[in-house]
Amino acid sequence: MRHRKAGIKLNRTTSHRNAMFRNMVTSLFKYERIRTTGAKAKELRRWADHIITLAKRGDLHARRQALSIVREKDVVHKLFEEAAERFGGSAGGYTRIVKLGRRPGDAAPISLIELIVTEEKRKKTKKKADKAKVEKKKTAAAEAPKTAVKAEEPQKEDKKQAKTEAKAPKKKSVKAEPEKKAAVTAKKASQKKAAAEKEEAKPEAKAKPAAKAEKVEDKKEAKPDAKAKKAPKKQAAAEKAEAQSKSASKKKASTDKE
Repeated sequence: MRHRKAGIKLNRTTSHRNAMFRNMVTSLFKYERIRTTGAKAKELRRWADHIITLAKRGDLHARRQALSIVREKDVVHKLFEEAAERFGGSAGGYTRIVKLGRRPGDAAPISLIELIVTEEKRKKTKKKADKAKVEKKKTAAAEAPKTAVKAEEPQKEDKKQAKTEAKAPKKKSVKAEPEKKAAVTAKKASQKKAAAEKEEAKPEAKAKPAAKAEKVEDKKEAKPDAKAKKAPKKQAAAEKAEAQSKSASKKKASTDKE
């Protein structure tokens, strides 16, 4: 018989098992959900329910009992502050276990254990949210007419000004006419100056070809002078060649006599 032997051993020693569940329950209250095997999740539920009942009691002795199990003081203080509002409406069922399937390594069944928010807290939060929405609608409805009236006033003034401007006859500007005439006369004067400059530039353009022709004639006249300079040079070269030929013939004659 297994009387007075609550809990599961999980093939661990007592000290190992207690240390493991203390760590797990601390993580559960810190992160509000953890993932573990199915057997550990079922045993962890017992530990979590016990600590939540202590937190709901809320006295100093209960706080010290919770601190002897949970390893972080901040987690315990936060739990004791929120327990009355979060779990006050129910006498149990503070956690939920969801099966996730098998673990790839050893095919162990994995489960997700998480803390549950009770229905009373959900209702309170919904009521608060609904009240906030209603208040926002009322304030928006109260402010809407004022803004509409303020927006309509400048629009009406703009429409009146547009109508008055459309009805008013357009006055011709007297000052603008002399300025236009002065601009026209200035343009005409500039055009006349440009035409005169063009006419003056035409004789210069005609003189350019004549200058070119004179330069060509000068070059032609200079060419015979260059030929005359080259002629004496050619005569000197011919005389040198004749002297050289005579000297060569004399040398041959002397050699033949010998």
